[in-house]
Amino acid sequence: MAQQEVTLTSPNISCQHCVAAIQKALSALPGVEVVGSDLEGKKVTVRYDPARTSLAQIERAMEEEGYPVAH
Repeated sequence: MAQQEVTLTSPNISCQHCVAAIQKALSALPGVEVVGSDLEGKKVTVRYDPARTSLAQIERAMEEEGYPVAH
């Protein structure tokens, strides 16, 4: 299956420490290739292999770090 890309928003993203914590947590997931961030927009863009990790797993990893995803 082809890679997918998703952009998630979390109102709790407020500094470079937040960005680093999210990048570290998401990069540890299997199949996550790229984690980009937009600090000003409070957004994280993730490119991942859906055969290896799910969107729900990505969202859960962010929430476990203290950055719930806004829906």
